[in-house]
Amino acid sequence: MKRTFVILLVCLVQPVLANVKLPAIFGDGMVMQRNVKNAVWGWADAGEQVAATWLGKTYAATPDNTGKWMLHLDAAPAGGPHTLTIAGKNQIQFKDVLLGEVWLCSGQSNMEWRMNMLNGTYDADVAASANPNIRLIEISDATSLTPLTDVKTSGWKPANPDNTPAFSAVAYFFARELNQKLNVPIGLVSAEWGGTVAQAWVSTEGLRAFPHYLREHEQMKAQAPASNGPGKSKLQPMEKLYAEYLKKMDAADAGTGKWMLPTLETADWQSMSQPNDWQETDLKDTDGLVWLRKEITVEKKDAGKDLVLYLNSIDDNDVTYFNGVQVGTTDGYNVARKYTVKGKLVKPGRNVIAIRVQDTGGPGGILGKAGDLKAETNGTVIPLAGAWQYKLSAAAKDLPLNPRQNQSSPNHPALLYNAMIAPLVPYGIKGAIWYQGESNAGQAYEYRQLLPALIADWRNHWQTGEFPFLFVQLANFMATNPQPVESEWAELREAQSMTLGLPITGMACAIDIGEAGDIHPKNKLDVGKRLSYAARKIAYGEDLVHSGPMHLSHTVEGSRIRIDFSNIGTGLEAKNGELKGFAIAGEDKKFVWANAKIEGNTVVVWSDAVAKPVAVRYAWANNPEGCNLYNKENLPAPPFRTDTWPGLTVGK
Repeated sequence: MKRTFVILLVCLVQPVLANVKLPAIFGDGMVMQRNVKNAVWGWADAGEQVAATWLGKTYAATPDNTGKWMLHLDAAPAGGPHTLTIAGKNQIQFKDVLLGEVWLCSGQSNMEWRMNMLNGTYDADVAASANPNIRLIEISDATSLTPLTDVKTSGWKPANPDNTPAFSAVAYFFARELNQKLNVPIGLVSAEWGGTVAQAWVSTEGLRAFPHYLREHEQMKAQAPASNGPGKSKLQPMEKLYAEYLKKMDAADAGTGKWMLPTLETADWQSMSQPNDWQETDLKDTDGLVWLRKEITVEKKDAGKDLVLYLNSIDDNDVTYFNGVQVGTTDGYNVARKYTVKGKLVKPGRNVIAIRVQDTGGPGGILGKAGDLKAETNGTVIPLAGAWQYKLSAAAKDLPLNPRQNQSSPNHPALLYNAMIAPLVPYGIKGAIWYQGESNAGQAYEYRQLLPALIADWRNHWQTGEFPFLFVQLANFMATNPQPVESEWAELREAQSMTLGLPITGMACAIDIGEAGDIHPKNKLDVGKRLSYAARKIAYGEDLVHSGPMHLSHTVEGSRIRIDFSNIGTGLEAKNGELKGFAIAGEDKKFVWANAKIEGNTVVVWSDAVAKPVAVRYAWANNPEGCNLYNKENLPAPPFRTDTWPGLTVGK
């Protein structure tokens, strides 16, 4: 995994500018974009003459008064290897440089997921991956409140059995397909971070239509710690900020001083199973403070002995108590908790574990494997998996921002754009591929504007026009539902489909290749292929069917509704039997499963239970079961609905 670098409120400081220096995106083995005027930039002494030699021609640049210089190389066709030489007071040579197609690959964990994280699924592909014409540069994780000028990276790596295991699987398969079809080098700039929200990848300029995110950004700036000088308080500024934060949290918490006590009456508390993502409970729309409690029985022989709590990871932060006494606290969703309880607190018989969990967004609760959630004392193992009591204490909107997490969490507006995208501008790219949205599902209605804002923002900063932007629609995930239901994930997929209204965009549908129990489905091959189809069509103008059937319009015909589609290809097809996945509703807005059949290039939907239908939905669920509408090119129809009724995420 990538090392995390956290940088706040400071632009990357340049070293003494005695020598010419270029940002880390430039290096041996890099791929530069063919057929465009590639920007090359860096730093030197103000007024120093800088010269670049490339393909037999020399280009000159003079640094400004800040030491920044930039020049543009003439456009050149695919090929290489070439050498780029930069000279000032010193000389730098970048060797083995290729010209080809460069794609920026970004998003959250499904884009980040490496070939070696797929449990051997693609071992044969890795073994056969040696190809010097596929190269990747990995941008290290970082955050910043202000735009940085450089990134951390281990440099450009060619695909081969040694390097490919660390490649993004989606990006690799996308590149492999393009390389085979275009027969030119493919460069991948991999800048992604698991679990991140889209607004973190947008600049403050791009967030002007989202004042709440700009306010959050300003609040973070106000909380940023300053350095202490001689004679100042013994407490460091961050410690002061954090102490103030804890006081505010206690003031906002209805359970402060009470809900951890063993004597608390809990008749009005509810029950949930842990470990479990509480998105599967009535807390699915809730972020904030939730208390968990569990009673355990300690045998007399084990009383008075130290006890160790193994609490897996907790999303996101916790304060843990044993018999009313705090025994541990951790900030961070990806940290396994292990707390030691002193023997004097361990009583024979009934003992009470209480955990104040702060969920800042997305999943919440105790995660991980049931067998790992346990207590151990004196050689005795006490399982902790199973029923826990819970009660909501405070909603997230009523809680202060955690200053420690403001520095370490990437999930704040503009932080990832500033640190991981801004330093790449204006490196020549063909376009971008994007796999993200899981972390924004709770705000799916907002995502209708947020994803287009991100695309427009990146295009605006690159200043190369409307470059191709291709994205993956969320795969099917979580438990299936026996009846038609509302779904945040379906609403997010709808927001993604709506983004296709922007010019030069494409979408890879993954509704048929997800996994109910794994948010990181192993089938990354088909995701990469489907992205490559969109690229071949949208970026390279190839005449091919690049998408499954897309809902175009509908007509009510008495007791039936007829659906028209685009991207039909050579015809519609019900894969593996009769059409499934359709639901229909009348004016009462109550959906029931429907019959459906293909008639020519349309689908007709009906149900005997709905005499006067007004709306149809297809594959409208977190994990729609049995949806099997494809075109004959074997590409699935993305989920859709014909109604515009308010969903779960309006106003969030």
